[in-house]
Amino acid sequence: MRKCIDYFCHLFVAPEFYPKLVDVDKEFTKTPYFQKMSWLKNENDDLYDPKYTDLLRVAFTSTFDRGRLADLVSLLSGRNFETRQYEGEIAERSFDLLKDGVMRFMNESNFQRFVMILRSAGFVDSKLVRSQNVLNFGYALYLKLRSQEKYEQSEIESYVRRWMVMCMLTGRYSGSPESRFDFDIKQVAERDFGEFLADVESAELSDAFWGASLVQSLNTSVASSPYIHVFWAAQIKAKDQAFLSKDIKVEDLIVARGDIHHIFPRKYLKKKGMRRGQYNQIANYVYTQSEINIKIGKRPPNDYMKAVEAQCGGGKVKYGGIVDAGMLSENLKANCVPGGVGEMTVDEYPGFLEERRVMMAAKMKDYYFSL
Repeated sequence: MRKCIDYFCHLFVAPEFYPKLVDVDKEFTKTPYFQKMSWLKNENDDLYDPKYTDLLRVAFTSTFDRGRLADLVSLLSGRNFETRQYEGEIAERSFDLLKDGVMRFMNESNFQRFVMILRSAGFVDSKLVRSQNVLNFGYALYLKLRSQEKYEQSEIESYVRRWMVMCMLTGRYSGSPESRFDFDIKQVAERDFGEFLADVESAELSDAFWGASLVQSLNTSVASSPYIHVFWAAQIKAKDQAFLSKDIKVEDLIVARGDIHHIFPRKYLKKKGMRRGQYNQIANYVYTQSEINIKIGKRPPNDYMKAVEAQCGGGKVKYGGIVDAGMLSENLKANCVPGGVGEMTVDEYPGFLEERRVMMAAKMKDYYFSL
């Protein structure tokens, strides 16, 4: 089993190791473990690359309904948690259960369906989910719900999507993750998950969260913030066009490692005396094509947006391919850019950020409840 976990995690990041494994460990290739992981020889998706402890944690949590890995050590040693004695029968049963959990983790159908759920929520690139704990519990939740026949597949997919986004927005597994894993998986095992999720949403995602807490959390210049990543995912799921683009979508640019543009250009704000923490606010970010970004340069919105509005009225096309006022309005709305941006200079920048944060939070709320 230990070899199995080692080989599986290595093959996930290096599928070219497969023929070498066949050559160097012929004994292992005769085991059921090897048959379960053979699909990895053609696997190149890096959306969720589990490491040894990730696989162990997910297999253990989804099978034993516990979240603390120290408990796994005790169970494999045969500990009876009630009598505090060690029994060989418990150890043997624990190894059998762990084997089942590892097999379910490695199952090609299970794994690829979970990755499909991630993609369907808009998380098409690994950089959009920076928390391995969120991924691990998300997969454990999927496996646990799959083992309970009362849930339909579509229901499971919706639950997993919403749970993972909720965890990202609230930082549910950012502190003491094992204690939280332990609490959550016990609730999943003992309660109807729909009721449990509704209780968590009521406590964590109230109107005050969407209207105030999340808006305040968007007041940051940390580019790796989970809030901006959830916003990008919301745009991907909505199939939004990139800022000032007629045909190129946000998803296209994220997958292709495209440009993140400052709506109020960095050089412009810097010249006006703004500090890094001010001009690099995530509420000043949009995805846009590099050629549009380059043409805009350090021009303020009341300069380049005037040109965009002019090209929508029959003038020369300078920025992107939008030549219709209605399409421009939809583009700004999809990117949560205030409609009056074409009149704005550095003096309006603070108010612009406040207004855009409210718009971004509202879009993320609609996105969450659509999952």
